[in-house]
Amino acid sequence: MSFSRRGLLAGAILTTASLALGACGGGGDSGADAKSLTLWHYEGPTSAMGIAWNRAIEIFKQKHPGVEVRFEEKSFEQIQQNAQMILNSDSAPDILEYNKGNATAGLLSKQGLLTDLSDQVTRFGWDAKLSGSLQTTAKYDDDGIMGSGKFYGVPNYGEYVMVYYNKAMFDRYQIAVPTTLDEFTAAMDTFVKNRVTPLAVGGAEYPAQQIFYELALSRADRAFVDDYQLYKNKVDFTGPVLSHGATTFADWVRKGYVGKDAAGIKAEDMGVSFEQGRFPILISGSWWYGRFAKEIKNFDWGTFLFPGNSLHPGSSGNLWVVPEKSKAKSLAYDFIDITMSSEVQNLLGNSGGVPVAADPAAITDAKNKELIENFNKISTADGLAFYPDWPAPGYYDVMVAGVQGLINGSKTPQAFLDEVAKPYQENLADLGK
Repeated sequence: MSFSRRGLLAGAILTTASLALGACGGGGDSGADAKSLTLWHYEGPTSAMGIAWNRAIEIFKQKHPGVEVRFEEKSFEQIQQNAQMILNSDSAPDILEYNKGNATAGLLSKQGLLTDLSDQVTRFGWDAKLSGSLQTTAKYDDDGIMGSGKFYGVPNYGEYVMVYYNKAMFDRYQIAVPTTLDEFTAAMDTFVKNRVTPLAVGGAEYPAQQIFYELALSRADRAFVDDYQLYKNKVDFTGPVLSHGATTFADWVRKGYVGKDAAGIKAEDMGVSFEQGRFPILISGSWWYGRFAKEIKNFDWGTFLFPGNSLHPGSSGNLWVVPEKSKAKSLAYDFIDITMSSEVQNLLGNSGGVPVAADPAAITDAKNKELIENFNKISTADGLAFYPDWPAPGYYDVMVAGVQGLINGSKTPQAFLDEVAKPYQENLADLGK
């Protein structure tokens, strides 16, 4: 999630579990004689990742009899806000899912809080299963900037932002699936004229900023993404890309595409509102796909890529990282390897996820095939543009507050751009760039 969800949704709470698993891992690595493994992730049990990783735990149980896996109840927000403090303490978990990008995994790698996994990536052959674009978010240099340097995490799924739509509501107002941005806005105008707010939006967390970024990317190219995300060149926050995103988002609010109350809506509530048929459109990540497939029973739904864009928010999925203070590193490596196995990867794909190393012939559901094919289409065309909150530490909260201001009208587009430019430029200065 983005941000990502990444992973599933910000705020998804795990069911507390304690599972008895088996004896130590091999290889002579740190923690080879450990009798327990503390594992954190924030994927819901019905999500594709939750299903696949629960199966990975079962396989781990068969492989390692006698080790206790302590699976603690966490949320995305808890880990996002407290990771630095926790990973620098003796209460650090042995392995956890963590958000990728400069502001998160990059920052922790720079601070020495994550284990360098480069040797393990080669030893287990994970690099052979990850395309170059997927490796971007797994590698960080000495400044914590992604794209080069050492492996500090391993992704085992991909993700991207798309448009989910309620087919029944589109049919009711005779709206065709849009193929251009103009057609998309015309469709939303039709809903507004019929007193239907088109977009389910979670402004209190990551989803709203991803809409802003989609709009910015409609005017962007790969050079802009590299400048913004990888600091290749200076970024003009008042230039045509980001200013278009901010002014158009504010215009969407003014036109009634986004509800004024969306500023206080969390991602979970946004998703539930779409499932309940209260909104015809939701713009968010592939991490919702498996959940919608299981939980939406009362209407038919579909997806399409954001109309007209060649660049989309997306990347590898979140990373498995091993804290430097992990007491069971060998077991952690074994667990990562299990999640990269054909069995778990194929299960991930058949559960509505986007696996990085599945056998295409093993994916049986037509909609799941479409999900994976769309990701491959974006990835092979170099269309993954990462997420807007990645470049600088603390940027996620700045983006959330900024877009909330656009929704509730407390900030003009220019004020929003000034607000998000400040920490970005400060981070550049800290890096000596």
